[in-house]
Amino acid sequence: MNDGLINQIGICIERGKVNKASPYPGDMVGEDGSDELTRKALSDGIGPDLILQACNSGMQRIGERFSRNEVFVPELLMAAKSMNAVMAHLKPYFQTGTVKAKGKFVIGTVAGDLHDIGKNLVSMVVEGNGWEVIDLGVDVKMSKFVDAVKANPGCIVGLSALLTTTMTNMSKTVQEIKAQFPDTVVIVGGAPLTSITAERMKADGYAPDPQGAVAFLNKVSMSWKNEIIA
Repeated sequence: MNDGLINQIGICIERGKVNKASPYPGDMVGEDGSDELTRKALSDGIGPDLILQACNSGMQRIGERFSRNEVFVPELLMAAKSMNAVMAHLKPYFQTGTVKAKGKFVIGTVAGDLHDIGKNLVSMVVEGNGWEVIDLGVDVKMSKFVDAVKANPGCIVGLSALLTTTMTNMSKTVQEIKAQFPDTVVIVGGAPLTSITAERMKADGYAPDPQGAVAFLNKVSMSWKNEIIA
């Protein structure tokens, strides 16, 4: 019974089914969504960590489909909305320490750039995969990124840009973060970037899409765990 409920939550995340009143997707009209199913799971004594795993699985599946161009931004946004309904129930458990986040991810669109759709998608998908996200918004000055790293030791930083004219600001921000916090991991992304430009900026990683960002974060997290074990 518990496995079935957990699987249902994951399916609701992947399909973007928020609650019973939601008209989307059409073939799930009138069915309970992630909101109701999460409340039921918690009341049945299912651990919040297992529910979070369902979020992870659902977001991973929709993220992989997005990477393969099988679904598009609207579907990804609905999946994120469904995931947010779950997270609203789980956040008290994060605050009490019952559920541990994989780590902290500071993200923002660099100075001079006001575009936020890509950044928001990455934020939603990363949070759905169990990370605590600190979203600094758009047109973020270098000093604000630096202050966020100071306030969140051990965080990973994500820089986003859509305009080629702001890539210089991105490069300067990477360099400043690395100068002050050499061990801080920085990942960059955005339409004008490639893995080559990311390497030239001295960033630690590049992600072409939200799932790429999650894969990079999970890889870094796993390497940290292995270092601790070693």
